[in-house]
Amino acid sequence: MSSGTQKTGQLGSELTQIDGQLSGGSTRRFDLISLSAPTLHPCGLFLCRAAPASSISAEDNAAQNFLHCQVHAVPPQRTLAANRTSTRVHLFAILMHDETVDSLERTSAAHLPVAHGGELIDLYVGSERRADIKAESKGLPSWDLTPRQLCDLELFLNGGFSPLRGFMTKADYERVCNEMRLESGILWPIPITLDVSEDFAKSLAAGRSKIALRDPEGVMLALLHVEEVWKPDRREEAQAVFNTTSPTHPGVFHVLNKSNPWYVGGRLEGVQRPSSYDFKTLRLSPSELRQQFARQGWRRIVAFQTRNPMHRAHVELTFRACKQAEASLLIHPAVGLTKPGDVDYFTRVRCYQVVLTKYPRGTAKLFLLPLAMRMAGPREAIWHALIRKNCGCSHMIIGRDHAGPGKDANGKAFYDPYAAQELFQKHEAEIGVTMVPFHNMVYVEDKAKYLPEDEVPRDARVLNLSGTELRQRLNEGRLIPDWFTYSEVIQELRRSFPPRHQQGFTVFFTGLSGAGKSTIANVLLIKLLEIGGRPVTLFDGDLVRKHLSSELGFSREHRDLNIRRIGYVASEITKNRGIAICAPIAPYDAMRKEVRAMIAPLGGFIMVHLSTPVEVCEERDRKGLYAKARAGIIKEFTGISDPYEEPTDADITINTAELAPDEAAQEIILHLESEGFIGNPSNSRVS
Repeated sequence: MSSGTQKTGQLGSELTQIDGQLSGGSTRRFDLISLSAPTLHPCGLFLCRAAPASSISAEDNAAQNFLHCQVHAVPPQRTLAANRTSTRVHLFAILMHDETVDSLERTSAAHLPVAHGGELIDLYVGSERRADIKAESKGLPSWDLTPRQLCDLELFLNGGFSPLRGFMTKADYERVCNEMRLESGILWPIPITLDVSEDFAKSLAAGRSKIALRDPEGVMLALLHVEEVWKPDRREEAQAVFNTTSPTHPGVFHVLNKSNPWYVGGRLEGVQRPSSYDFKTLRLSPSELRQQFARQGWRRIVAFQTRNPMHRAHVELTFRACKQAEASLLIHPAVGLTKPGDVDYFTRVRCYQVVLTKYPRGTAKLFLLPLAMRMAGPREAIWHALIRKNCGCSHMIIGRDHAGPGKDANGKAFYDPYAAQELFQKHEAEIGVTMVPFHNMVYVEDKAKYLPEDEVPRDARVLNLSGTELRQRLNEGRLIPDWFTYSEVIQELRRSFPPRHQQGFTVFFTGLSGAGKSTIANVLLIKLLEIGGRPVTLFDGDLVRKHLSSELGFSREHRDLNIRRIGYVASEITKNRGIAICAPIAPYDAMRKEVRAMIAPLGGFIMVHLSTPVEVCEERDRKGLYAKARAGIIKEFTGISDPYEEPTDADITINTAELAPDEAAQEIILHLESEGFIGNPSNSRVS
C-alpha cells in the first residue's frame, strides 16, 4: 500500500471519529476528494462534500458551515454549535493541509530547473557543529570580511553559488579565468576568491589552518578550512575576466587597486547568516525562493536582473518577455555592490515596489539578491543566469550590454552591445536556462508605445532619455516626461535626489603651503553662511592635523591617510545635505581622485586648485617653513623636498598672486551658482 493511500485511510479514520463526536455516534459521511487529484483553495484546505442538510443534525450542520467558511475564507456563522465543534474541524483541516501542501510543493518543485551541478548547496551547519566551531574559533585567526566578501559569502552559504562549496583554490581559479570552467569541467565564468593581506597570508599554513570569517562588527559567520594560499597575477586575471586592464573599468579597478594581493581558497562551514535589517520579507535564499514558486504553482519563471530603477521601458520589456516565454516574472535586483555612482538600493527597491503594482496580480514577484557585481559583461550574463537557475528560474532576460560598465576613457564601449547574448547562446544548453534576448526599448511617439529598436518603423519619431539626462533633470528640478516613467517613481527619485540647490556639496582646495587656501576658505565660509540654507563646516589643514590626525607624520602613507580621513568626514556631511569646505595641501593626484569618487555620488564635489607659484608662496611664508625645508631641517616638505602633483581635473583654478581673497572666494561663489548649488531655484519645473 502506498504512503498516500495509508495517509488517506488514517484521515478517513480521524474523520469517522469526528463524525461520531459531532453527531453522537450516528452514521454520517464526508466524501474525501482523492489525494492524487486534490482541490486546494488559497487557505490550503480540501473541499469536502457533506450529506444533505435534512439528514443531519443542527450541530453537524454548524460544523459543515464552519468548514465551508474556512475553505472560502469568509467569516463563519458564530453559532454555539460552531464554537463547540471548531476545534475538531480545525484538527481535520490541519491534517489534510499538511499532507496536501507538502505533496503539492514537492510536485511543483520537481518541475523547476535542477540547481547547477545537480544539487542546491546548503553550507550552514547544525546546532551541535555550530557550538563546536564557535568554541574552536576563540583560538583561530580571524578575518574581517570586506563588503564584497560579505556578499560572496552569503551566496556561498545559501547555495546561490552552487556547486561551489567555498572560495576557489588555485586550480579552479586559473581554469575559470582561462576557460570559464571549474577543475571538474562544470561551466563557471567568474572567479570567486578570498583576497587577504600579505602578512595575514604568510601566517597561514595550507591544509592545516582554519580562519574565523567575521562581519565588520566581529560576529563570526563562517569557518574557512584553508586548502591553498597563493599570490595571483591580478593583471592577468583582469585581462582574462574583463578582457581589459583599463583602470576605468570598475571591475578592473577593484582587482588591481582595491583587492588584497594574496588569495586563500578552501571549504566553508556556515555558522550564521549575515545580518540584514532592511526589506527582510524580500530577502529569500534560493531554497526559500523555490518553495515560494512551488506554493504559487509557478513552473516557468523569467528572471529580470537589474541594478537601476525600473521605468516604463523595463516594464514593457518584461511584459513581452513573459508573454514570449508564457512564464511568471521574478524581478531580482542586485543589492550588493554595483557600479560606483549607481542609485542606492534603498531608493531602487522603493521604486521596484511601485513598479510591481503595474503587473497583473499574481504574475510577478520582487525579491532581492545580495550580489556583488563585477561588471564583467558577457561572462557576468552567464553568471547571473546560473545564480537564477539555482533560485529556480527557467528563463533569463538578457538585454543590450548586459552587466556592461559603459565606456572607456576614449569613449569606446568595453563590450559590444550584444556580446552577452552571443556568449550566452553559445553555452545556453549547458547553462540550463533559456535566454530571452531583447534589443534596447525605445518610445515611438507616433504609436504612443515602447518597441524594441529593431522593430521601429523606418520613419517613426523615437524619443529616448538617457540615464545621464535623467540625473541632470533631477539635479535641475526639471520636468521628467510621463512617457519615460511613472509619477510614483519620479516622486521616489526626487526624495533621494533633490535639485542641486537642496543637495550637499564639498569645496576641496588643493595647493602649496602659503598659496592662500586657509584664507580663501574662511572668506568662502562667511559668504556661504551669509547666503544660508545649509550648515557649513570648514576643515582647515592645520586644524585637522591638530584635532583629527595628530598622530600622523608626513610620509606619503600618512599624508594619504590624512586626506582620506578628511574625505570621509566631508562625504558624510555632503550626504546629509550640508556643505564641507576642505583646505589641505593634498599633493597627490591619486588620493584627490579617491576623495572625489568618495564624495561625488553623494552630492557636489568642486575641486579648487590654487596655482600660486612656489616663489610667491615662499615670499608669504611667515613661519619660515620653506627656509627650513631648503636648509634640510624639515624633511618631506611639499614643493621643495616632496613633489606636488598639479591637478588636471580641477573645476576652478585660481592664482592668488593675481586675485585678492574676497575676489577669489567670489569666483567660487559664481561657479557654485552656475552649477545650481546656490541661487534662485524659482525657474525649476518639477514633475
